[in-house]
Amino acid sequence: MFESLLAIMPDLWLALGQTLLMLAICLLVAVLLGGPLGVLLFLLGPGQMLQQRALGAVLGWLVNTLRSFPFIILLVALVPLTRWIVGSSIGPLAASVPLACAAVPYFARLVEQQLHEVPRGVLEAATAMGASPWQMVFRVLLVEARSGLVSALTVLAISFLSYSAVAGVVGGGGIGDLAIRFGYYRFDTAMMVLTIAVLVALVQLIQFGGSRLARRLDRR
Repeated sequence: MFESLLAIMPDLWLALGQTLLMLAICLLVAVLLGGPLGVLLFLLGPGQMLQQRALGAVLGWLVNTLRSFPFIILLVALVPLTRWIVGSSIGPLAASVPLACAAVPYFARLVEQQLHEVPRGVLEAATAMGASPWQMVFRVLLVEARSGLVSALTVLAISFLSYSAVAGVVGGGGIGDLAIRFGYYRFDTAMMVLTIAVLVALVQLIQFGGSRLARRLDRR
């Protein structure tokens, strides 16, 4: 068993790199697109500065619709888009497309939820001092909610680490692909245990780092 594990180590390192690449891409897209979308959902909500019930309802419906797709179905449904963007439907870059599409609405709702946790009195004080919407977002909302936003990003990273493993089922590469090819198809229990151990270790590292950073940013 030990010799077989040593033989598989190069594949394991490659799979780990592919998983981290998929995770990094989907998190980056989620922050760049889902973050502003979450802020917009909050600002368009009832009682907020840019209150627009109709537009807020439409955006909310679109976000909920995208979130309602099971990821394995989204993988298949976005194959034409993936081929158009990446030129292939297999591999870690191809899997990053549906991962990013799923991460954007997921993170948007997390951001909206965290912004609702900002004390109402802080927003009223900033409004009374004549803060513009731009200043309200970048100097009040995001600053006050930064600890919660880090926690939200941590939750997103852990959730989509498991999603990246699912992508291996359809040729996305990564830890999931390794578990399927070597652990499941070859009935290699040791390989399955090893891949699970790697995923557990990654989750623990992400949670530890995210929780520690969130505590340091917490101003309460």
